[in-house]
Amino acid sequence: MIKKYLKIYKIFQALKILLLVSSILSCSISSSAYKDIDHAIDKDNFSEAVNVIVKKQKSKEAMYSQRNAIMLFLDKGMLEHYAGNYAASSADLQNAERLIEEAYTKSITEGFLSYIVNDNVKEYPGEDFENIYINIFNALNYYNRNNIEGALVEIRKLSNTNGKLDMLSRKYNYKDPKTGSSLNDIVNNETGISELPPAKSVNFSNSALARYLGALFYQADGNMDSARIEFDQVYRAYSSQKNIYDGNVPKAVGDARDVPAGKARLNIISFTGLSPIKEEETVIQYLPFHHPVLQIATFKLPALVKRPSHINRIEVEINGSKKFELELLENMGDVIQETFNAHYSSMLIKTYIRTIIKYVVADVAAMATENQDDSIAFAGLMVAVAARVAADASERADTRMSHYLPDKAYIGGINLDPGTYSVIIKYCNGNKALYSEEFPKVTVKSGRLNLLQSVKLK
Repeated sequence: MIKKYLKIYKIFQALKILLLVSSILSCSISSSAYKDIDHAIDKDNFSEAVNVIVKKQKSKEAMYSQRNAIMLFLDKGMLEHYAGNYAASSADLQNAERLIEEAYTKSITEGFLSYIVNDNVKEYPGEDFENIYINIFNALNYYNRNNIEGALVEIRKLSNTNGKLDMLSRKYNYKDPKTGSSLNDIVNNETGISELPPAKSVNFSNSALARYLGALFYQADGNMDSARIEFDQVYRAYSSQKNIYDGNVPKAVGDARDVPAGKARLNIISFTGLSPIKEEETVIQYLPFHHPVLQIATFKLPALVKRPSHINRIEVEINGSKKFELELLENMGDVIQETFNAHYSSMLIKTYIRTIIKYVVADVAAMATENQDDSIAFAGLMVAVAARVAADASERADTRMSHYLPDKAYIGGINLDPGTYSVIIKYCNGNKALYSEEFPKVTVKSGRLNLLQSVKLK
């Protein structure tokens, strides 16, 4: 037992050094830093939002540090997309994707001590949902630059076997890079901890949004067989993932499959609201230590919190007469919550291990103080209290993430005679129109993909 405690103490000392070195370099972004960007977005001025980021990055203290480079490219890339700067958006999103891949490659080569260091003091590695939606929005970037093949490349990164969606359930199964030992075996050998908190499973491997866009892009490319497969996959996504897709497949999906001869179809996609954001939460758990003050442990972890939107209905008006409503295709907020589960489990396990190590050292130090003299039990208690305060103060949840992904994706469409039309998209709460966006001249051609996109991050 003494040898085990000594081993834990050595791990603690090494971990403490890593934390001290890393904390000097750590850098989070305060919520107030986003104020000017949010103000521009509230006015639908996405170009100004991009300019705010550019100016903040040129200031003496850049808003996004080098350690938060992925956040910079994600936020700026998404805002460039909304502003219609599709080439600039692609460049930013591709940089974010490259850095996420590099961070993942680095993580699978980390030793045990580096693995359990608080994520908050490392370079931000990106979240799975960010890595997924990078490709969806970059596909739209390519479409808007008349590059259908480029759009399909982005979609295939998600949907192919061993693609990003296929890898979700396996990504966080940590193994020692040298021995191949499982995390449970490593932890039991190094610390004596025999059981770790159970991991949450991820039930998301098929995005209806990605499949729907893939089907449209294959149609535009003349590959009708692949388009048929992608349309079928939309229905499979809904039938196999009721935790995310709890409604019926939008009628617009079926309508987009078969366009009458001589007609041109106008497809519309709209993104609304802002995705959930991370906030710190405290999780309480009982630990079987000698001193009562160490038995109720507090873990500080990130939790996703929804950002409210008043939009719950979208109406489209063509030439002031023809009207139809868009249908919800993908609740991106639900996808984000589901895909976050695996990373949350990983963070919980790492926090659990760190806390156990710190509390073991505190418990041993307190008992050693008491054993010096039975009359100073109170001093042992004070050591335990002081050690717990120090241990808890050293933990902070990593709440970093991209701030400007949408919350919901709606689709709809109408078959028209080829020509030019005025289109008004009305964003409503029930029967009350809140906002609108007008497209006075939309050219609709037969035999090609006519996809109109609108965004209201409110």
